[in-house]
Amino acid sequence: MRQNTRAPRGLDPEKIVTSALAVADAEGLDAVTIRRLAQEHQVTPMALYRHFTDKDDLLNALADRLLADVVLPEPDERPWHEQMRSVLAAFLDALRPHPSVARLTLPRILTSTPGLALAERCLALLREGGFDVPQAAEVGRQSICALVALVTAEPRVDPQPDQESPEEAISARRATISGLPARRYPNVVAAADTLAYCTDPAHYYRVGLDLAVAAMRGISPTAVV
Repeated sequence: MRQNTRAPRGLDPEKIVTSALAVADAEGLDAVTIRRLAQEHQVTPMALYRHFTDKDDLLNALADRLLADVVLPEPDERPWHEQMRSVLAAFLDALRPHPSVARLTLPRILTSTPGLALAERCLALLREGGFDVPQAAEVGRQSICALVALVTAEPRVDPQPDQESPEEAISARRATISGLPARRYPNVVAAADTLAYCTDPAHYYRVGLDLAVAAMRGISPTAVV
């Protein structure tokens, strides 16, 4: 008898993406598979293939979900760089809860509607800041890449098999840094607490945003030398 692969009523792409995002957040992208999600929804893998052609198609949908979650602020009368900071902050807000998925957004920015909205807004603000079209494109691209890296590189601690808790892992990392030769690496040793773990994520991201916007202003053709 031929097996019925029709997707059951109630199984829609958004629910599948939500489940896939939860798996990625908890276990990483490698854990996101068609078979795993089929089990989550108690259907056959073929039922999911009616919505996604393959895993790459599913991963694209994850990236598009993050980009759709970017709540772009309305244009206002503030200087271009202040508006840019708000736009980039909105981008970070959407990515921060999903560090395992964040890198997938880069190739989707110019191929999805929400990604294009973000790109258009950034480019418009950079043009307002005095950059010509090629400059704006390059500055915008590198700034977005830097913010994605900020999310994926946020200092986190995963306990090793011989460690019982994140606190133990943090302590071990701190001890390793503090144990370096202080005469050779005095500044690294002095910064052991901060380098061992991100104790203040809000400050971490605030500094990242400040650096990105300051860099834009610093190389703007309208910058005062």
